[in-house]
Amino acid sequence: MPLICILDDRVTNRNIFAKLAASIEPDVTVRAFGSPLEALAWMAENTPDLVITDFKMPELDGAEFTRRFRSLRGCEDVPVVVLTVYEERSFRLSALEAGATDFLQSPVDHHEFLTRARNLLKMRRQQLVIASRAVTLEKELRSSERSRQQALRDSSERLAQVIDTVPAMISAADRAGRCIFVNAYQAALKGLEAPALLGRSAIDMFGPEHGARSAALDRLICESGATIPSFEEEIVTRGGERRCFLTTKAPLRDAAGDIVAVLTTSLDITDRKRAEGHLRHLAHHDALTDLPNRALLHERVRHEIAHARRTDRKFALHLFDLDRFKGINDVLGHHVGDRLLRAVADRLRATVRDSDTVARLGGDEFAILQANVLTVDDTTELARRVREALAIPFRFDGEEVSTSASIGIALFPDNGFDVDDLLKNADLAMYRAKADGRDGFRAFAADMDTSARAITVLESDLRRALVRNEFELHYQPQVDLATGRIVGAEALIRWRRENGDLVSPGEFLPRAEENGLIVPINEWVLREACSQAASWPKLGLPPIRIAVNLSGVQFRKVDVRQVVLDALEASELDPTRLELELTETILLQDTGTVVGQLKALQERGVTFSIDDFGTGYSSLAYVKNFPVDRLKIDRSFVDNLKNDANDAAIVRAIINLGHSLDLEVIAEGVETAAQVAHLRAEGCDEVQGFYFGRPMRAPDLVELVRRETLLVRTA
Repeated sequence: MPLICILDDRVTNRNIFAKLAASIEPDVTVRAFGSPLEALAWMAENTPDLVITDFKMPELDGAEFTRRFRSLRGCEDVPVVVLTVYEERSFRLSALEAGATDFLQSPVDHHEFLTRARNLLKMRRQQLVIASRAVTLEKELRSSERSRQQALRDSSERLAQVIDTVPAMISAADRAGRCIFVNAYQAALKGLEAPALLGRSAIDMFGPEHGARSAALDRLICESGATIPSFEEEIVTRGGERRCFLTTKAPLRDAAGDIVAVLTTSLDITDRKRAEGHLRHLAHHDALTDLPNRALLHERVRHEIAHARRTDRKFALHLFDLDRFKGINDVLGHHVGDRLLRAVADRLRATVRDSDTVARLGGDEFAILQANVLTVDDTTELARRVREALAIPFRFDGEEVSTSASIGIALFPDNGFDVDDLLKNADLAMYRAKADGRDGFRAFAADMDTSARAITVLESDLRRALVRNEFELHYQPQVDLATGRIVGAEALIRWRRENGDLVSPGEFLPRAEENGLIVPINEWVLREACSQAASWPKLGLPPIRIAVNLSGVQFRKVDVRQVVLDALEASELDPTRLELELTETILLQDTGTVVGQLKALQERGVTFSIDDFGTGYSSLAYVKNFPVDRLKIDRSFVDNLKNDANDAAIVRAIINLGHSLDLEVIAEGVETAAQVAHLRAEGCDEVQGFYFGRPMRAPDLVELVRRETLLVRTA
């Protein structure tokens, strides 16, 4: 039953390593200590099979502990693994000199811990087997009545048989470099019988390169009389397979103490090295696409910087993410999203040169390190090739999926001298490409940094605007085409700066969406709109409804249902007079959670409309899955009703779809009498736009509703 001792002054580490050690084999026994002195006292009476110790401890460090442990009876060959957070070579050397067998770097990878511990226990068993059999042989020799000469002959034969059973290469070479002993395991790797290798030189056995190195080490041992510390080497088997061995060389002495030969022992650690290589690969590659990850990209960029400085050459960093990926992921499912990311990775690999690096940084964000750039045209040419590669639709199980990329480019040394600067500037260029309409690329320019600073100032001003109550609401009337009366109004936020300038929402709401300020801003809009709408009946207005836009960010940050109910309760507004407009960013959220909140509000009387209907990724799916009362036809279809047959057909289809599902339809962006007439003829229920009134302050809306029946203007 193997005995493993854990030594660490931190309780958490002891518990973790003890649990890991206990999982190595079913019958393993684990003993944990927090004090090196307590551990040494216990080990003086109990010999472990493996010791795992922390380097930095209060009483003794790992090196001193190992030195004292090695002095204990029976502990000379017990494997000792030292755990250390230090990467300096001096710490490792001090532990090696004290007798440490192996190292693990903290934080410790659990898989690596188990692999190394398992291999060391295996080596310990082999040592114990050899020692046990040697002891048995010694006992038999003492009790034997045969002659000393015969006993020596028998013991040599038996020892040879024992060594032949050990799964390691064991051989000995005399001072002239000739093989005088080789075990069956090593002979089998060479595809020969052991006697056929006797008398051969290391070059005959291992070839000119490896053989010459082995012979040189043997000569060094004969001259110095010292054992060489274990080292790793690669040996090619007879079948051409390359295997990795941990080799130890030690002098063999005769009765007079003179060195007569060199003993070489090589343990096969190929499986361990493969496991370590696999762990290194996992640490530096993305699990889904097998592309280099952010850590490996940083390493390669630093290497490229050093190379570019030596050769006076340039390179470029391309940063991009996939347009509309979140919609694809949410609507078609994460399995399709994962397949799309893998397919994108394959196309990118085929697009770049072998000297370039494609990396996945996380989510749908990718990067390309383009080496050896001669001109700026080289970078734009690669960006074009990436766009062309992604422009071809992907097909998964009969489903066609399209995506594109917004690419930002930073050039070394023009746009940065280190990894962080290049990534930051490529990111700024990417967001400029997005702002220009997506599916494009932009190289970094100095004014982008200025724009970024302006955005930072805007964020600060927005936060102050909330505190200073600088926002105000304007309202745009919604008209019933059948009666010509105003039946509703959409609440639209405006920002009146301290100097009196009025800022339109398009200049600040997108940034508020990105930094999360949209949540308190929209809550203010909801409370203010409900409060003002509740006061209108007291001013003689009919009970017109008020429409308020929601943001997808709200559903991720707060309980929208409770926010709406609190606003209704505070204002005492009839819930049937509140309409909430849903955008695609909301409909692409976690459907179950969002639908649950919306249905709870619908039960209270609140109504819902889908804004910009017909322009989203999957509008029909929204109508099917969400509690909807109205569809809003996007202004882009209304603009060209008379001149574009396709737009007219889309408008007709939306109206027919809405009515077939017992939903009302409202068209926005209505600016001419011709558009009003066309929409009335198609059966549209309501309209909204400049033709009936631009967004106006609350007192102006109240006055308009009082005095006008708007259908007269359309006659």
